[in-house]
Amino acid sequence: MKTTQLQSLSYVLLSLCLFICGANGEEQASSNKEVGFVTLFDGKSFTGWEQTGNWVIQEGAFYRKSQGGPLTYTAETIPDDFELQFEWKVSKGCNSGVYYRPGQVEYQILDNIDSPYGENARQSAASLFFCMAPSKDATRPVGEWNTGRVICQGTVIEHWLNGERVLSFDYADPKWAWYVELLSIRGGNLTGRGGQLWLQDHGQDVWFRNLRWREIPQSETILPDPNFQPLAVTGVALEKEQARVDRMQKAKAN
Repeated sequence: MKTTQLQSLSYVLLSLCLFICGANGEEQASSNKEVGFVTLFDGKSFTGWEQTGNWVIQEGAFYRKSQGGPLTYTAETIPDDFELQFEWKVSKGCNSGVYYRPGQVEYQILDNIDSPYGENARQSAASLFFCMAPSKDATRPVGEWNTGRVICQGTVIEHWLNGERVLSFDYADPKWAWYVELLSIRGGNLTGRGGQLWLQDHGQDVWFRNLRWREIPQSETILPDPNFQPLAVTGVALEKEQARVDRMQKAKAN
């Protein structure tokens, strides 16, 4: 075999080896990211969950078909530091939520267009309801599945929507103190731990599937996005929010 042919063959073999090694490395990295996740819903049964009968399983998803209250995961409490993944789908005008810490701490689920809550970004899909708005509207059209993620470590909270990090802040940072106080007026306490995961029944049809979580180890550090900027709330939406705050404060005073 000529020298040039040997060189060409060697180059091909080296390229093939690098490709295979690279692919194996990517597979290993992907596998490592999956380690530690616990499936919360097998798509077939309500094992580990409690409800009053208003939720059913439809095509591998939890479906809220009538009024009757939330669907609550009772098999375990939520880890202090965790990542929660899920998929959700709404009907027209739907309002729902995923509650992941004790009290009023909620990843908002919403039809941003046809629900009246959609006029206020602090009540829109993927917001930390009545506290922090997402940085953008990354929802898909009504009837399509959305992917959601909640990541909490220490005082850092992140909400993801359809692969985009739309909310990321450290609630101990003084610059977010006004937002934290707003939530506390509603009854939310971001320092709470040890609660149960539950899916809200707010009166409209909603679906959830592929729910799972993992405990975030101490060796992993989640840092808030320094460039995070929540959507602004202005005009009539802000006036309505302030009126609601006034009513809640008055009720507490009485």
